Amino acid sequence: MQTVVLDGYALNPGDMSWGDLKRLTELTVHDRTAPESILERARHAQLLLTTKTPLASETIHGLRELRYIGVLATGYDNVDIGAARERGIVVTNIPAYGTASVAQFVFALLLELCNKVKLHSEAVREGEWSRNPDWSFWKAPLIELSGKIMGIVGFGRIGRQVARIADALEMRVIAADALHTNAPDYPGFRWAPVNELLEQSDVVSLHCPLVPETHGLMNAERLRLMKSGAMLINTSRGALVVDRDLADALNSGQIAGAGLDVLRVEPTTRTAGIAR
Repeated sequence: MQTVVLDGYALNPGDMSWGDLKRLTELTVHDRTAPESILERARHAQLLLTTKTPLASETIHGLRELRYIGVLATGYDNVDIGAARERGIVVTNIPAYGTASVAQFVFALLLELCNKVKLHSEAVREGEWSRNPDWSFWKAPLIELSGKIMGIVGFGRIGRQVARIADALEMRVIAADALHTNAPDYPGFRWAPVNELLEQSDVVSLHCPLVPETHGLMNAERLRLMKSGAMLINTSRGALVVDRDLADALNSGQIAGAGLDVLRVEPTTRTAGIAR
């Protein structure tokens, strides 16, 4: 049985061994695989492991011996699931591996937006605090999260972990999710439709999968629903947000800020990070 790893560098940057897999199967590991090279490299593979390498319909139909695709990540939108289903190929993902780290990063982005740590650190290093006539020194207003409303779109594992942290910070939580409907026991927690959530939240955090129904979810119309002081956090999938519409909303002051860990095109050709 042949197993091919398409993007081994992302899966294993050197901190683990492929030894167990080698004992179980005939293993070939490629650090990176361009889409046009997949058919050649995996032509005789029964098992295929990947993180982000795209497996389009024509690729899946061209791999005649393939029986299994293992996506070693939570999101699996890089695999044409319909084509795999047509071929009877099993596709699995790892839904829980990044729950804690992604939720933690949500608040890394949010706290940077609220406290402007980088801005103030650079100012202190440049001597601005030393030259300031007052003991109190700030470059921008700081935002306290306690009492603010956190709106979470997509309330699966990661969304719920974000909610737990928000609750610990004494934020109130609103969630929108058509599938995960069991409510947590937080004071003031409630469900709301997406548009109502956007209207009422001080922070909106996206945690839904990228499917046709959520592609471009945050467009100009929905961004206009948000409060002028609200912030958008996206650590899910870049294509949930219409880039140009978000840029316009930030540049016009329609919303106060955005923290992005994902983009529609990755890696980006421009400097990315906190948008405002």
